[in-house]
Amino acid sequence: MVFAPVVIIPVYNHPDTIGAMVQGVLSAGLPCILVDDGCEPVCAAVLDALAQEHAPQVTLLRLPVNEGKGGAMMAGMRHALTHGFSHGLQIDADGQHAVADIPAFVALAQARPQAMVCGAPRYDASVPKARLYGRYATHIWVWINTLSLDIQDSMCGFRVYPLRAAVVVLDRAVIGKRMEFDTEILVRMHWQGVPFLTQRTAVTYPQDGLSHFRVWRDNVLISGMHARLFAGMLLRSPVLLARKLVGRKGEAVA
Repeated sequence: MVFAPVVIIPVYNHPDTIGAMVQGVLSAGLPCILVDDGCEPVCAAVLDALAQEHAPQVTLLRLPVNEGKGGAMMAGMRHALTHGFSHGLQIDADGQHAVADIPAFVALAQARPQAMVCGAPRYDASVPKARLYGRYATHIWVWINTLSLDIQDSMCGFRVYPLRAAVVVLDRAVIGKRMEFDTEILVRMHWQGVPFLTQRTAVTYPQDGLSHFRVWRDNVLISGMHARLFAGMLLRSPVLLARKLVGRKGEAVA
């Protein structure tokens, strides 16, 4: 397949920041799919205007009800693959990701089109300390559940999927649709033998002050995900260990 990347942005009520994110994507010379994840009317109108103003570079995919970030990304990836794109660059709508880093992510994906390119954050002082420290528990579980250190950060929403490999994983497993999605799909892609690359990137906590992370609900979902993945790792451990013996390792890029 010809290398044909597209940016996929799941959007749930970020009317004040999504315009700047779209401008950053267009400045990088890439097309964009906005996934309206059941937005309220004000944000939905902003998305309509962006899609109309920047057509055909910007496409709007509208979900009738809020599915969660994972549900929006699943819909966006399937849409992208069926419309001829080979890679989907995921970036958040809230302005926390550095759009100036998009070319670096795309260059890595183009150089290694079979690989998953994952962002590893460089945080500034805006990051909530509880969220920062809480990420390390997930990192440890991911390393356990993959029996490797290939995935340096599974929670950063700035990444590039090889779409065909990602959709195969979506077709084979039931994956959580909310905040657990980012981690779960990476572990399952690792189980399928997809190689991983890491791109460092600056992350600022959201410019509009709006986070859709719900502490109790999402921590329960994430805990259940880790339990499911641990059980899956135990079943797959002979294969994962054999893979380590033949020396398949992840790669890191500064």
